Amino acid sequence: MITKQEKKYSDKDIYKILHPWAREWFQGKFETFSEAQRQSIVDIHQGKNVLVSSPTGSGKTLTAFLSIISELTRLADQEILEDRVYCLYISPLKALDNDIEKNLEEPLNEIENIAGRKLGIRKAVRTGDTTQYQRSKMLKTPPHILITTPESLSILLCAPKFREKLSKVRYVIIDEIHSLAENKRGVHLSLSLERLEHLTGGFVRIGLSATVHPLERMAEFLVGYAYGQPRDCLIVDVNYLKQLDMEVICPVKDIIATEPDETYKAMYQMLHHLIQEHQTTLIFTNTRSGTESVVFNLKKRYPGSYNDQNIMAHHSSLSKELRLEAENKLKEGKLKVVVSSTSLELGIDIGYIDLVILVSSPKSVSRALQRIGRSGHQLHEKSKGKMMVVDRDDLVECALILKNALEGKIDEIHIPESCLDVLSQQIYGMAIEQRWDLDEAFQLIRGSYPYRELSEEDYKSVLSYLAGEYTRLEDRYVYAKIWVDWDENRMGRRGKLARMLYSTNIGTIPDRSAAVVKCSGEVVGHIEEDFMEKLKKGDSFVLGGRIYRFNYARGMSVNVSPASGPPTIPSWFSEQLPLSFDLALSIQKFREILEWEFKKGQNKEDIIQFIHQYLYVDENAAHSIYQYFREQYLYALVPHLKTLLVEYYTGFGGRKFVVFHTLFGRRVNDALSRALAYVIARRYRHDVMISISDNGFYLSSEGKIGALEAFQELTPENLDEYLKEAIDRTETLAGRFRHCAGRSLMILRRYKGREKSVGRQQVRGKILLKFVKELDPNFPILKEARREVMEDFMDVNNARKVLELVENGKMEIKQINTKIPSPFAFNLVSQGYLDVLKYEERIEFIRRMHQAIIKEIDG
Repeated sequence: MITKQEKKYSDKDIYKILHPWAREWFQGKFETFSEAQRQSIVDIHQGKNVLVSSPTGSGKTLTAFLSIISELTRLADQEILEDRVYCLYISPLKALDNDIEKNLEEPLNEIENIAGRKLGIRKAVRTGDTTQYQRSKMLKTPPHILITTPESLSILLCAPKFREKLSKVRYVIIDEIHSLAENKRGVHLSLSLERLEHLTGGFVRIGLSATVHPLERMAEFLVGYAYGQPRDCLIVDVNYLKQLDMEVICPVKDIIATEPDETYKAMYQMLHHLIQEHQTTLIFTNTRSGTESVVFNLKKRYPGSYNDQNIMAHHSSLSKELRLEAENKLKEGKLKVVVSSTSLELGIDIGYIDLVILVSSPKSVSRALQRIGRSGHQLHEKSKGKMMVVDRDDLVECALILKNALEGKIDEIHIPESCLDVLSQQIYGMAIEQRWDLDEAFQLIRGSYPYRELSEEDYKSVLSYLAGEYTRLEDRYVYAKIWVDWDENRMGRRGKLARMLYSTNIGTIPDRSAAVVKCSGEVVGHIEEDFMEKLKKGDSFVLGGRIYRFNYARGMSVNVSPASGPPTIPSWFSEQLPLSFDLALSIQKFREILEWEFKKGQNKEDIIQFIHQYLYVDENAAHSIYQYFREQYLYALVPHLKTLLVEYYTGFGGRKFVVFHTLFGRRVNDALSRALAYVIARRYRHDVMISISDNGFYLSSEGKIGALEAFQELTPENLDEYLKEAIDRTETLAGRFRHCAGRSLMILRRYKGREKSVGRQQVRGKILLKFVKELDPNFPILKEARREVMEDFMDVNNARKVLELVENGKMEIKQINTKIPSPFAFNLVSQGYLDVLKYEERIEFIRRMHQAIIKEIDG
């Protein structure tokens, strides 16, 4: 049963359960226990599963470890500490693993000093970077606390000698569990924990999470299911939102009326002043290119203040050495400012940060809290964060993020479910461990939260694939991995190389690299694989300031031809974070409220005062939001949850555009727009161009579009089928199938010491995709690739909810014709037209459209 912790233990209660040496150490270091520690330590000591949710810097790690260190101290004192692993600590980051080992060093050494003798409590890190010598050493003298990653755990479960050392594990701590749960690494870990549960007979599960919603779902993910019900878990929800010092700031008084050059000058002036007023500042941008741009501009504009010694970038495209240098310099207090995209969101120890600045919207409340939580990294300090905006859509988003954060409303987490590629990999691992009764294995698998509703049909189809029952796959060098005896209801491993194949190919993170772009045989540049996945024949994009039309991709080589006219896909699209669905709904609700204020005929001052109070923003921000909504209201209609606005206008050269104002986030809009484009293409026998954003999407064509009629053909019942057809021949599906084929070991990334390049994996993936489509349209790995595209990459479930609103009459469709795109459509339209221009020129284009709108309204 999942229950919320209601008890708070006193210092006396907690000290009572601690070993005297551990108690003396704690009393010498801390005045008292933190809120999280008061609600957790005694229950962990009593063997209860606990999920601790609290912001960064609230003592979560010590909360998890204190009673465990105390217990190991007791065993060492009584000289009954065995040579085995007592505690597993699992985190998503190797850097975090190394931090934890260093952080455990201090209490263990200091407790030994108090004891006056060596206690021999060992800890060690086991990741992909661990040397063979260190691994052998661990086998001879295993650590009592083993610090590892999800991938290394699943390898250890298949290593017979080390498996023994894990057979009596008593505690498992999962750090940053929220960041694992929302992707396939978490799904993989969840199954590994069930395998460990089967091996040990049970252990205490401790999850450490940043602020996340709903906590009940996260708790179920942590503890899994037994006999169809969630195992018991206590939720410790320590809410420090009152200690947040958050603010939305804008460098100029009027976002839309200010010249782009002035806006950027003001933005860097504001950044510079904020940095100088604080000891150490962490700036988050949403893209790697944005990170590089901020570092470059600060150094260029203020050479006397910023140099290579006191400012650094930190993002995933930088080398491991450069990232480590930035982390170490931060810890040592040598950096005045560090700029990151997403790589510093998780709890790596980066020392003291007293200000976090988010340049543009972080797109979700939980991400904003996670980022701002990196500041004031001390227990009772405020987390101080500023969200800087230079765009009106960003301003509205950040204002609603601020409101929801201060009111404790957080976006729902999405956990992938019934992933058949991860299941294939884990069943192979299970078969290597031992022979299994098929029903017993099925029960174990359904103990994992993501697989609690796995159908027997899908389970058996994965077994059939692994057992080589699709015999024609051998023609494509995909061989059986296990044997299955259906009569005896048994399965086991096949082949002498099974353990080697498994341990060198496991994991869920696909190999990625840049694709070469060729035009007439000449290399014109590179694009990221993520971006390549989004391209379909006829799409045009910008590279090096020139527009190219996508023809086809072979492996990691993209063939293009020169193109003219506006590009259909902006080349920075692949890096953009998607707006969360829950935040989108909050914005829609605010739109509806504000439309009502205008309809009531309220005067300007009253409406600005209302915005100021409702959103907790300053007068300047409230004024900008007022102007934005007023222009939309007077020129067109305000779209919101009860009004889906469809806007028709004719662009340059007589090209027709249909804009759907669907503010539901780009994942939902991707699903809706692709299904709609498929219906139109089927009706009128020609393709339409699509461009999407978080706020909506547009369709464009020189021929007939018939968008509204086609949209009315979409229903909650047929959406999945249409979308499945729409993605079937896209690079998106091809790319995702290759990833799924790698996870399910259809494509071996490493074999007998040789590594298969990403390009060769791509070619192999394309061949296999074509083959399995003909072999069986419901082949499990093809089925999983489609599910991943539709549910994880896009958001078909919430897209279905939108169609339900339309079908039930709760959302009315309204149409308008415009000469100039309406204000709410500016960003979307300029995104499609002006990818070839610099960002500043895009802003200038929006400014000119805005001036034209004002003339129309005044006229």
